[in-house]
Amino acid sequence: MTELSPLGRFEQLLLATDGSEYSDGAVRLALELAARCGAALTVMTVVISNPEYDALAPQLAEAAGQEARDIMDRVRDQARAAGVEVETVIRHGQEPVAEILQQSEDMQADLLIMGRRGRRGLARMMVGDATGRICGMASCSVLVAPRAAQMPRSRILVATDGSRYSDAAAYAAGRLARLCELPLTVVSATLPSHSEARQAEAQEAAQRTLQAYLDDGLEAEARVDAGDRPETAIVQAAASTGADLIVVGSHGRSGLQKVLLGSVSERVIGAAPGPVLVVRAG
Repeated sequence: MTELSPLGRFEQLLLATDGSEYSDGAVRLALELAARCGAALTVMTVVISNPEYDALAPQLAEAAGQEARDIMDRVRDQARAAGVEVETVIRHGQEPVAEILQQSEDMQADLLIMGRRGRRGLARMMVGDATGRICGMASCSVLVAPRAAQMPRSRILVATDGSRYSDAAAYAAGRLARLCELPLTVVSATLPSHSEARQAEAQEAAQRTLQAYLDDGLEAEARVDAGDRPETAIVQAAASTGADLIVVGSHGRSGLQKVLLGSVSERVIGAAPGPVLVVRAG
């Protein structure tokens, strides 16, 4: 049956790569996910260009263009070896983030896949500036992959705080669990400062999500974990359950739209050893 909700649709995938080793995990994930879902995969890279500078140094512009073509050729070879058809796109612009976001809009991507950081610039909390901005600004969900990332094979962990953002994450996680035939763990994190009422809300959120999964015929469990910081509890829960994919909402209970990406989600991306799927609530 066709998936009607965009949160659970993985039909149009966009892989953004800069050709560096930091993109290796993203390339591997994108190819495996496309094969698993029978999805259309578009691979893109960005040539940073400025018409004024390009005119002054055309040899540098040509070298950058050739490097981009080489990157696409390498990914195309990997895709061919994996039996996956890909479309390649090279975009030119002064701002890679803007070009990636525009490509995802142009093709109405269901999922954008990228490395946790790139070769340009310094890491911020182990998350590249471009990655953090794209996770916060993209209209679709974003799958962030560290260098060693691969397709989840053991368990999917989804974090919930009872907000609409985590409900969206739970929906997408359930869809992926069905596609990958994997069990799920639902975790709700509490802090020492939380009141009894807040701790009860965490328990209710975890149980509500668990029941939805069980009603849908999925294998799932739920837990409420305490920690000094929510991202620590989430990452530790993934480690203790053997989960090799973490799914989070783009924002938490505060839902501050002026904040491009929730701080907990960003810190989970930076601390997790495996891939993290950041889901938009729409």
